[in-house]
Amino acid sequence: MEQTIKTLLARIVHPETGRNIVESGIVERIEGGEGRVNVTLRFDKARDPFAVKIKRQVEEALAGELALDPSHISVLVREAAPKAAPAAAPRTFTNGIGKVLAVASGKGGVGKSTVTANLALTLRNMGYRVGILDADIYGPSQPKMFGVEDYLPQAERIDGEDCILPADAMGIKLMSIGFFIKPSDALIWRDAMATNALRQMIHQTRWGGLDFLLVDFPPGTGGVHLAVISELTIAGAVIVSTPQQVAVADVRRGVEMFRAEKIGIPVVGVIENMAWFTPRELPDNRYYLFGRGGARAFAERNDVPFLGEIPIVQSVMEGSEGGRPAAGTDPAVESRYRSIAEKVVENMTKTR
Repeated sequence: MEQTIKTLLARIVHPETGRNIVESGIVERIEGGEGRVNVTLRFDKARDPFAVKIKRQVEEALAGELALDPSHISVLVREAAPKAAPAAAPRTFTNGIGKVLAVASGKGGVGKSTVTANLALTLRNMGYRVGILDADIYGPSQPKMFGVEDYLPQAERIDGEDCILPADAMGIKLMSIGFFIKPSDALIWRDAMATNALRQMIHQTRWGGLDFLLVDFPPGTGGVHLAVISELTIAGAVIVSTPQQVAVADVRRGVEMFRAEKIGIPVVGVIENMAWFTPRELPDNRYYLFGRGGARAFAERNDVPFLGEIPIVQSVMEGSEGGRPAAGTDPAVESRYRSIAEKVVENMTKTR
């Protein structure tokens, strides 16, 4: 019976391929007996336009040639699953970035964003082309620090793709979620929303040619950090701490996150911010308001380069509040940051 049915069905030709349905393997299975026939047809193409026609031809051939009751004929059609379209590589404007430097902290309130802004300006003063990605998605500070809170990013179309133009603040290319929200708005976002916004800022910002892109991370170790790490090739990380032990304890978490086996980002050094306070009227005095040397001691114990100390300086506070970071206006502050920036560049060169 099976051979008889195969001979019968071999007369049916697929209109597109010109081959009969037995030879081409479309007839996958035949079962017959007791006046019943079950045939399974398998088409390699999803939604084959000739599947219905061929199914009808098979039913008519079996009913006519074998004189079977049509109700005793079952023809099952199987089609290949639709092939997923290959995912197009997302367009990115990050190709012109030389090195990405993460600036992070284990906890908030240590002045990480201030350090990022002043370090960026110092690198600019050293002749490098610098940009900042403000990835502190829930508390963006960079627009305020650079005095560009009112900047409204413009879109530009390049090769059929939309890109976002960053702010140019004191020679620094700057992109922040703060440009897209009102200062009074609370960002109540799930992690997925936050990370999607970050991905868009990373890839759609027209960064142009940069030697360094500094990423101002949010405090702690969480989903936003992992999202940025997955989207950018980060050459190194700087950890910012204050001297007291409660801050240094959190620094360890930041260092271990970057050093984790699955992440493997070199920690190029630790900066101790707010190391001491010297009043203007008492330039020879140092007051260690938050303890002394905690970050330096941590670095020495854990084989992490110590980059330097930044004291509490009135001009740093005034510069951040006034939208002109002190490294761009105060030679004494710039000198301290230059010493740190030189070590950052040197240490990043060693991590190649």
